[in-house]
Amino acid sequence: MPRTSAPTTTPVRRRVLADHVFDELLSRLMDGTLAAGSSLNIDALARDLDVSPTPVREALARLEATGMVHRVALRGYFVAPAPTAKELADLMDARLAVEPVNAFYACARGDGEFVAALERAVAELEASPNGPTYQEFRDYWEADERFHTLVAEAADNTYLQAAFAALGGLVQRFRQFSGTGVTDKDVAVAEHRAVLDAIRSGVPEQAQELMRRHIEGVRSRSLAERGEPAPSPGA
Repeated sequence: MPRTSAPTTTPVRRRVLADHVFDELLSRLMDGTLAAGSSLNIDALARDLDVSPTPVREALARLEATGMVHRVALRGYFVAPAPTAKELADLMDARLAVEPVNAFYACARGDGEFVAALERAVAELEASPNGPTYQEFRDYWEADERFHTLVAEAADNTYLQAAFAALGGLVQRFRQFSGTGVTDKDVAVAEHRAVLDAIRSGVPEQAQELMRRHIEGVRSRSLAERGEPAPSPGA
């Protein structure tokens, strides 16, 4: 009788460990424990987290895609500097080019299951705490991200989804260093609910317009929170 080996759980354990290290480093970046411009020594972080250097290296590579850290040849990883007002405005302008269109097609193509998932995301957004630390506003942030991801997926357009995914990781960087948590929860929840209601009503043009207003609102509030006016076009 052929001998069969028991399935290994090593890949699963490694993935869980890598996710844990990523979450811990992300938390430190979001809370400012790892300061802008500071060096990220892989061996030192591994010792501090009581893990091997491999999951730290994997986590830093994932974080590089968000723009929160960057790698310098022959020198290693560093915490990225705080984003400028123009970088934030440019990102929001890019979101304005993608997400309202996503909402239009999601409204036209989404089914009842999609609407139910959006409703759950908005309910979780409303119920989530919004304190100043990452651990306090993490659930809110994840519900917000899930809402926008659901809309992008329901739009059912490969190229729009790729554009959304490329922008989505960068959004994290603009919550970095704020130290204030979520300061616009009430108005943001209302904006998400308005988009949900438009999608539930089956009016694509309205869903598109309300998503545009939401992203513009986020843009204005984010810049105002930094005490900076929005850069003028072409600046």
